[in-house]
Amino acid sequence: MLKKRKVFIALSLALLFALSGTMSALADELVVYSSVDEENAKNILDEFSKATGIKVNMVFLSSGPAMSRIEAEKANPLADVWFGAPSENHIIAKDRGLTQPYISKTAEDLAGGFKDPEGYWTAFYMNPLGFGVLADELKKDGKPVPASWKDLLDPAYRGMIQMPSPQSSGTAYAMIMTLIETFGEDEAFTYMKALNPNIQTYTQSGTGPSKNLAIGETQIAIQFTPAFLKLVDEGFPAAVVFPAEGVGYEAAAMSILKGAKNLEPAKALVDWIVSKDAQQVLSEKKTYFFPVRTDVSAGKGLPPLSEIKLVDYDRIRAAQEKKRIIERWVTEVLGQ
Repeated sequence: MLKKRKVFIALSLALLFALSGTMSALADELVVYSSVDEENAKNILDEFSKATGIKVNMVFLSSGPAMSRIEAEKANPLADVWFGAPSENHIIAKDRGLTQPYISKTAEDLAGGFKDPEGYWTAFYMNPLGFGVLADELKKDGKPVPASWKDLLDPAYRGMIQMPSPQSSGTAYAMIMTLIETFGEDEAFTYMKALNPNIQTYTQSGTGPSKNLAIGETQIAIQFTPAFLKLVDEGFPAAVVFPAEGVGYEAAAMSILKGAKNLEPAKALVDWIVSKDAQQVLSEKKTYFFPVRTDVSAGKGLPPLSEIKLVDYDRIRAAQEKKRIIERWVTEVLGQ
């Protein structure tokens, strides 16, 4: 009987240690729904795992499906973190009670537009608007290189500029909201109407202008800058211009989901992602994303965030006003 009891105790202890080990392993794992493109997300999260020892199980979901899935799983979250998607999506998630707050000390120095004051979301990269220009081609043709939004009105650029259409592209709508914030709504529409003769094509895709710049179909393109930065990095003779009046931007953020089962690893990701080391990963891994820290460069030859004049606007109001503003653009700018 004593022998059986000893065996039972030994088995119980073995089981306890095994369960303890399993719980420890689970505590070092994290489930992430990522709305960052898969290659860049993997590069970033692999570096997080190397730095912390936390294993990341990543599921790629674009922002719309991610929001739907998180909402459907609200009663029993299957993920811990929503990683990526513009910050306005995370504002909606907060309002719907899908996320929980965590204020990280590493986020203390971030500008207000890059974090929720209550800690519900934290931005970890941003993409500013800018001009991609073939400066040598312009100079060869005797045309100036534009340095501002108003420079684009120069009649020398007639039929030369490409930008996305706000009817199909969120990038173009961000540009309109930037101009409204900078000049006021009526003056912004006066500006866009004056710019229209200089527009060669309004592309359907937000990245269409950079693709056409790369094949020489245009010498001036307007969009978010990652594709321009990639062209420059690959040795293409393009330059990136941040207009003097200021630029709008999209900021990709992350949130910890309400009811996250791996809360401490989720907090560790927030702490790490806005640290100086993590922000340097963005350029080291050639993501072509701009860091949100002012003390980290986006890469060789590019200005730090502190040297770019950023223009922010009320993104919730922008969403509410979108239909009206685009209809006004169609009527007043296209004359339809």
